[in-house]
Amino acid sequence: MTENITPSFSTKAIHAGQEPDAQTGAVIPPLHMSSTYKQDGVGGFRSGYEYSRSANPTRDALQAQLAAIEGGAHAFSFASGLAAEDALLRALTAPGDTILLGNDAYGGTFRLINAVFGQWGVKHFAVDLTDTSTAADAIAAHRPKVVWVETPTNPLLNVVDIRETARLAREAGAILVVDNTFATPYLQNPISQGADIVVHSVTKYLGGHSDVVGGALVLADDTHAEAIGYMQNAAGAVSSPFDAWLTMRGIKTLAVRVKQHSQNAAALAAALTDHPKVETVLYPGLESHPGHAVAARQMREGMFGGMMSIQVAGGREAARTLVDSTKVFTLAESLGGIESLIEYPYDMTHASVQGTDLEVPANLVRLSVGIEDVEDLLADLTQALDRI
Repeated sequence: MTENITPSFSTKAIHAGQEPDAQTGAVIPPLHMSSTYKQDGVGGFRSGYEYSRSANPTRDALQAQLAAIEGGAHAFSFASGLAAEDALLRALTAPGDTILLGNDAYGGTFRLINAVFGQWGVKHFAVDLTDTSTAADAIAAHRPKVVWVETPTNPLLNVVDIRETARLAREAGAILVVDNTFATPYLQNPISQGADIVVHSVTKYLGGHSDVVGGALVLADDTHAEAIGYMQNAAGAVSSPFDAWLTMRGIKTLAVRVKQHSQNAAALAAALTDHPKVETVLYPGLESHPGHAVAARQMREGMFGGMMSIQVAGGREAARTLVDSTKVFTLAESLGGIESLIEYPYDMTHASVQGTDLEVPANLVRLSVGIEDVEDLLADLTQALDRI
């Protein structure tokens, strides 16, 4: 990019790490599928490339792009969101350390922390991080090594004040990690608000087309770069070159997609608020949402993302009937693709938290609102609700 231009989001998303190929001038960087690289004598690596687990030009281009759009100093790309989380926690924690996380979080994250790192002797506590006073008391009581934040949370769409939580974590000497998957870097930049590390499942909005699985870590500064870089190479759960290439392609259109996701979700949230078979609409864009003011302050003005949840009248059976009855919304796990998805968290994405402090309501339905015509989406939900 030109030195005298300070690029805005979409310009960085399209150009960062994406210089035209030096040999051919190809505008789209080539896909480097090679697993190994010719050495000019023993240890004579060309541009630092030796073996693609350690470094690959396509993955490097993606990592530069990720760092740019999140405003970070370093980025690391992994084979999945959970692979990124695993590498992060193995790099930062040791037996006897404590992780403090919110009492609403992705079930896979909780399973990793509870079942995998718990066996390794890493303790964890789940508290309501949306309440600053509760968060302050928990951080003071448990002295965690890591404070783990999702905002908006999955699947209840709660909102955590990143800046205030960063202050509390910093005062306690804790590392603040923010999972920014729901909000995306277009709507929210946790590093600018004090976070140390940002986590993404790039499978979701960054890839954006439900055709790639990946994860990423973006670091605010150099502090943990060496440890995480070592773990990325030593454990080896890196993104493949093709997955990295697909993710780069997706990021280029992130802004225009998220605008439409947000517009559609806001319209559906407003329309469903007064539906007689909907008890509650959980969407930070609604002024009635308890986290609306915080979300409005720390997310891009006027946009609150494409994720929402509803609680339906009639309990578990009503919720299951709803998710089985849609025609445009597809019953499937995951989120953030251009197509609309519907799922039942209690028995799907959050089955692993049943019986814990993170258990989700049995009448909860999560919607990943796509970019189809919103009139069709509303008509689909309406006919499905009529079947309850």
